[in-house]
Amino acid sequence: MKDKKQIVPEISVRDYTYILPEEKIARYPNSERDSSRLLVYDRGISEHVFSHLPEIIPSGSMLVFNNSKVIRARIFFRKETGAMIEIFCLHPDSPSVFDEALSSVHRCSWWCAVGNAKRWKNEILEKEFEYEGGKYFLKAKKINAGDDFLIMFEWDAPADFSQTLDCCGNIPVPPYLKRDAEQIDEYSYQTVYSKLKGSVAAPTAGLHFTRNVLTALENKGIDFEEITLHVGAGTFKPIKEKSVHKHAMHKETFIVNRSTLEHLCSKTGDIIAVGTTSARMLESLYWLGVTADSKNGYSLSQWEAYQYSTDISAKEAFARLIDKMDSQKTVSEQASTEIMIVPGYKFRTVKGLITNFHQPESTLILLVAAFVGDKWREIYSYALNSGFRFLSYGDCSLLFNNE
Repeated sequence: MKDKKQIVPEISVRDYTYILPEEKIARYPNSERDSSRLLVYDRGISEHVFSHLPEIIPSGSMLVFNNSKVIRARIFFRKETGAMIEIFCLHPDSPSVFDEALSSVHRCSWWCAVGNAKRWKNEILEKEFEYEGGKYFLKAKKINAGDDFLIMFEWDAPADFSQTLDCCGNIPVPPYLKRDAEQIDEYSYQTVYSKLKGSVAAPTAGLHFTRNVLTALENKGIDFEEITLHVGAGTFKPIKEKSVHKHAMHKETFIVNRSTLEHLCSKTGDIIAVGTTSARMLESLYWLGVTADSKNGYSLSQWEAYQYSTDISAKEAFARLIDKMDSQKTVSEQASTEIMIVPGYKFRTVKGLITNFHQPESTLILLVAAFVGDKWREIYSYALNSGFRFLSYGDCSLLFNNE
């Protein structure tokens, strides 16, 4: 590995825009998850139905799923004046680990986005809720205010914070749906394989999978691996700067398991990421492996991957992480990544990507453009002209990187 002076890509976000008509945005999910349309790009474009995915996935592949579960992160408090204050939990502060924060009893603090913040001075907000037949109160106190707000939550129910959110919160459907969460979102905005609570946005590529599709893939001999990366609200954050390098990428936390790394080592060259979150984590794992000997922790900054020139293989990088964990006598570690994948980035771990169709001028469209190069325009033009549905509840694509 050779260190280089940090190279921050000079990219104009306007080069990664397109016109997305409102009628192309899917406001609601399909009645059947796997009935969505599937665009396949593999040196050419073809159309399919998602239920046919098992027939399309190359034999010997490994699918990597993000099993994070969406929490009811949006809470509405009504003041005595009648004003409605919306608090959107983004990531925990104390305890700072998701699992510990969600299992907290009576008190925890989170960094939050606040809607109608000008109407909230310094008073404590209260919301009454029911839990196991009793009536209780959730209180919110503002600790610090800035772009995001640090808020202390306290509640008197014999419940942890996850259970309290289940009683008080709402499913945080994306803002571009331009509607409140409804009953259908309770099921449809979770993947069928979701397990560990922590995301405030769904890993939407996984929304198309059904038990039948998973069984058919398994019967074909396709390997599965699950990772847990808690999706942050930053996934919807637009790039407001003209130059991409000025955009501050959000941080997302994930779990590194030794058993996962061993499985990945056995399938390098055949990995298909289900969703951009899985792709970001896999690429982050690569760079954490590359730098394993020079770091104490497991964190990757926004442009760190662009500092190095290396021929280290994915298998070797994953093996380095295994060695590091063995030396620390751990089998699981919490890590974080701010990696921003933009055109010019070379993918080290992922040969295929299952993903939805994303917003113009977004970090997600930049990742897609990095994966398929200039072909992203042809792919998106085809999808728009062929009536594909866009964004979280929209149709899907399977893209291959044939470099």
